[in-house]
Order: sequence, then C-alpha cells, then structure tokens
Amino acid sequence: MSSHDLFAVPFEEIAPIVDRSPAAARQLASRARRRVRDPATDADPAADPARQRRVVEAFLAASRDGDFAALLGVLDPDVVLRADGAAVRAGAPAEVRGADAVARTFSGRARAARPVLVDGVVGAAWAPGGRPRVVIRFAVDGGRVTAIEMIADQDAVVRLDLAFLDD
Repeated sequence: MSSHDLFAVPFEEIAPIVDRSPAAARQLASRARRRVRDPATDADPAADPARQRRVVEAFLAASRDGDFAALLGVLDPDVVLRADGAAVRAGAPAEVRGADAVARTFSGRARAARPVLVDGVVGAAWAPGGRPRVVIRFAVDGGRVTAIEMIADQDAVVRLDLAFLDD
C-alpha cells in the first residue's frame, strides 16, 4: 500500500517527497499494490524497457498518423495527461483525463517527437535542431500508457538526463 492509499494524499503532494513526477509516483504506487497482491512477483513486466519502448513508439506512430483507434489501443481508459506551466503557456491543456480526450489531444500531432530515455525511462522529446524543447514522460502499465507528463519549462528540461534512442 502507498501513502496515497493509506492516507488519501494526492500524488502531486507525494511526488516531491520521493523526488519523482506525479506520474512516476502514481506508477510506484501501482507497482507497490501489485507486489502486495502478489509478493512472489520478482520482475515487473511494466518496467521492461523494451516493452515500454514498444508502447511509446506505438503511441508516437499512432499520434503522427492521426490513427485515433490505435491511440485508444495504447491508452489506459483512465489515462491522465498533465502539462507544466510552460507547456500550458505554449497552448497545451493543463490536464486531460480519459483515453478518448487524450487521444483527441494527440491525434495527428507529435510528428517531430523523437523517442528518448528520460532519466532512464522511455519517453519522447520535441527537439528542433537537436535541442530538447518539450519532454514527454510516459507511465506504462500492462502494455498501456497510464499517465503522460509534458515538460516544457527549460530549467526543468535541462536537469533531465536525456538520451535520444533514434541516433
């Protein structure tokens, strides 16, 4: 069980305590719940980088192609998209909930997004001229995207450990 479960503390309050994003804190809680239910589980298939990469690349391809059905196929029904203040000022919605709404937000977009490792986890970045301007973190669970975080604040972006996967 997590602090969120036991004390009803929002993930937005837990995230800074564990030095993670709200999406990553949510993912940690999800893993903890699975381990409590099945302590014999040694490996978390959701943490498999190859599997995460396939899901993220499927998301990016569906987004680029405007394939709404394919986007819905890789999104968890309860997916949440959150954007930082800089992304909101650039026109992104602050928060979008649900697969249908998130799919509409990304359908036909992300054409220039490139797969990257963001602090060791598969994500994406919009990096015109090789300079990351927007970083997208994904939480993946059960082969579906459960949370998306858009980071456009340049002070935050430069602090991220990024490695482009398509170089």
